[in-house]
Amino acid sequence: MTTAYDYGEGIDPERALKYAIQHHSGDRTEIIEGVISNVTPNWDHENAAEEIRDQIKPRVKELGCVTGSGNLDLPGSANWYVPDLAVAPKELAKGGGALLPDQTLLIVEVTSESNAETDRVVKRKRYAEYGAPLYLLVDRLDKTVTLFSEPGRLGYANVDGPHPFGTAVRLPEPFDLDLDTSEL
Repeated sequence: MTTAYDYGEGIDPERALKYAIQHHSGDRTEIIEGVISNVTPNWDHENAAEEIRDQIKPRVKELGCVTGSGNLDLPGSANWYVPDLAVAPKELAKGGGALLPDQTLLIVEVTSESNAETDRVVKRKRYAEYGAPLYLLVDRLDKTVTLFSEPGRLGYANVDGPHPFGTAVRLPEPFDLDLDTSEL
C-alpha cells in the first residue's frame, strides 16, 4: 500500500525551494539570498550580452565550450542564478541541468537599474565563493566593465577595472583576447 510522504521527518528547505524554481513558469527565475526574482531584461541589456557573446564565440568554439544563460546552482545556499552569459564546457552543458559556478570558464552579468547592486556586490561575492574563475561585470549604469579573477572564499583577489566603455578589456587564458567595449 502506498502512503503519503511523512512530512514529520522534515523537508530540506534549500532542495524544496530550488525544485520549485526549476518548475516555475518562465525561464529566467532566480533566487538571490533566498528571494525569488523574475528577470526580464530589456533590449539594451540583451544587446550588451550579445556584443560580448559575438566577440568570444570563435574562441569558445575552439575551447569546446558553449555560451548561454543556463541555471547555476550554489549548493548549501539559498541561491540559484541565471547569468546573462556563461561559458561552459560542452560535455557538462549537454543534457545537464544546473551547473556550478566553478564549472564555468566565464560568467558575465549586465546590470539593470533593478539589479545593479546585486550584480556588483552579492553575485560578485557568491561567484568568487563558489569558484567561478572569471566574472565580467558590465555596469550599464556606471558605463564601466570590470573583470574579476582568482576567486576565493573572501572574494576575488584580482580586479581589473572598472574601465569606461570604449576601453579594450583583456580576457586572460583560456580566452586570451581583448574585448571591445565601445558598443556596450
